[in-house]
Amino acid sequence: MTEPTLQDPGLVDPRETGAKPPYAQRKIAHPGAEGDMGVAPDHGESSYAGSGRLRGRVALITGGDSGIGRAVAIAYAREGARVAISHLPEEERDGRETLRWLEQAGVEAVALPGDLCDEGYCRGLVDETHRRLGGLDILVNNAAFQMAHEDLGDFTSAEFDRTFKTNIYAMFWLCRAALPRMPAGAAIINVASIQAYDPSANLLPYAATKAAIVNFTKGLAPIAMKRGVRVNAVAPGPVWTPLIPATMPAEKVRTFGEHTAFGRAAQPVEMAPMFVFLASNEARYATGEVFAMTGGQSPQ
Repeated sequence: MTEPTLQDPGLVDPRETGAKPPYAQRKIAHPGAEGDMGVAPDHGESSYAGSGRLRGRVALITGGDSGIGRAVAIAYAREGARVAISHLPEEERDGRETLRWLEQAGVEAVALPGDLCDEGYCRGLVDETHRRLGGLDILVNNAAFQMAHEDLGDFTSAEFDRTFKTNIYAMFWLCRAALPRMPAGAAIINVASIQAYDPSANLLPYAATKAAIVNFTKGLAPIAMKRGVRVNAVAPGPVWTPLIPATMPAEKVRTFGEHTAFGRAAQPVEMAPMFVFLASNEARYATGEVFAMTGGQSPQ
């Protein structure tokens, strides 16, 4: 079957547009590299077609090297935005690959590697994006840390701390640095999860941070709107990214996403259109909202 573009007017059976479990995927080293995945994710490299909806904008996307971050970066670039991505230094290979696709889209793009657990690095991300790309109109807080354990005693304090610093502290630091420099009409988009509403016990710290992101998004929205900046969140369900085989037990990886209405996990490209919409003028009356992309598992 020919893979459609997102502008293809033909009907597509959504059950058949991505790889289905069982996945033949071995465990990979954390933080996970796209090139180490036996079943490659689709970030929209050959399928996302832009239409200029973000022309002239500047976007900063954390965790932009792979997964949802790469898919959003590619979509934004093909919609005309200049894009900065952040990622860990050890994810440089995937970061370079993302940059290659952004440059093919004909836009200015820059990778700014570092560790989001460092407050100074977060401030510097905003400064460097502004300096090198000429502004900041869209902030996508996508990067996340998770580890899975079956027993509470297996979650160390250091791991708990890293989860909250990566997923929540960094979001706070980045928003605090970015908001004063964002013009009216700009947008902040946070990545929550179905885990905020239906937590998996083996992802206890991660799920707690995702619930905090929902609360943070709703609390920040009225503050940001004083400047004309919208703040929303996207709550994905299972999405096939390197984080899954890098952090989840083998059996859960093998069957990942089978419980959704589609019988499969989402591909990263399937998340990207929501991020484009929320960054665009079409979403100008949306703020403080959480948009579920859960494969039919409606969060409550």
